[in-house]
Amino acid sequence: MEKLLKPLKIGTLKLKGNILLAPLAGWSDAAFRYICIKWGAFFTYTEMVSSEACARNSEKTFKLFVRAKNEKKLGFQIFASSPETAAICVKKIIKYKPSLIDLNCGCSINKVLKTGSGASLLKSPLKIMQIIKAMKNETDVPVTVKLRSGWDSDTINYIKTAEYAVKGGADLITLHPRTKTQFFSGKVELKYLAELKKNISVPVIGSGDLFTAGDIRNMLMKTTCDGVMIGRGSFGNPFIFKDTIHLLKNKKHSRKPASKKRLQTALNQLKIMSKVKGEKLACIEMRKHMCSYSKGIKGSSELRKKIVRAATTCEYESIIKEFLNNK
Repeated sequence: MEKLLKPLKIGTLKLKGNILLAPLAGWSDAAFRYICIKWGAFFTYTEMVSSEACARNSEKTFKLFVRAKNEKKLGFQIFASSPETAAICVKKIIKYKPSLIDLNCGCSINKVLKTGSGASLLKSPLKIMQIIKAMKNETDVPVTVKLRSGWDSDTINYIKTAEYAVKGGADLITLHPRTKTQFFSGKVELKYLAELKKNISVPVIGSGDLFTAGDIRNMLMKTTCDGVMIGRGSFGNPFIFKDTIHLLKNKKHSRKPASKKRLQTALNQLKIMSKVKGEKLACIEMRKHMCSYSKGIKGSSELRKKIVRAATTCEYESIIKEFLNNK
């Protein structure tokens, strides 16, 4: 059987491994990416950004391109509705030295769909090709695409959209094998990933329903895809990268970190986030991360009730210290 854990080549970009952190709006900021890399992620992406905002020189958007200290390579993900705007966006962001630029053709939230971006593009494979061509004309870095299997169950067209993307010059395809209308309901169709891998010439990355190292191994084995992109499964669980690497190398799971290690990792993330965003904003944004980190820890419901009121790093530390002392 082909080795499951292996290097990944995306156009001119070479990665040491094929277990990646997905671009996650509201989650994959520099602090979280730092933690995920520390726990084994081979590659990370910025949060998804609007090409329109880039074209308007939005400082808030450009701040999303701040790198983590341990982040030598970084993928940028954009959403765009036209070749013209995508090209302008690429011109604006290339100075931030992305390792690759990914076009999102899978986001199913209304504020993205109403712009004609994200999963809306699944209805027009030709436009996907045109946008990719426009992006490629502005940069030498690899350009990739993230797709869903189709708009709905009556329009499963992932092979066609992928083929048009490759015609436009896409260097890699990521497929979340659900339709737009499914959002995150039901289960991913692994057979779609397997079919896509057979039908296109560029590497294929799988995503969706990857919550354990076993899920990841199963996807790689059943589809022969070239790698995986972990999204929701990383929430409060950057340890999934190390566990996956251990499982694929040693054929057994590593031990799940103890409660103390999980909460200390969360505090480390908060401290990094405070340096990047300022303590006030970091403490607000960290609340959702802390809820994810503490999930499943005995007695953590009381911890979460206190955390949602914490306004400083010191308060977070005090609440967590008290919680651990009482365990």
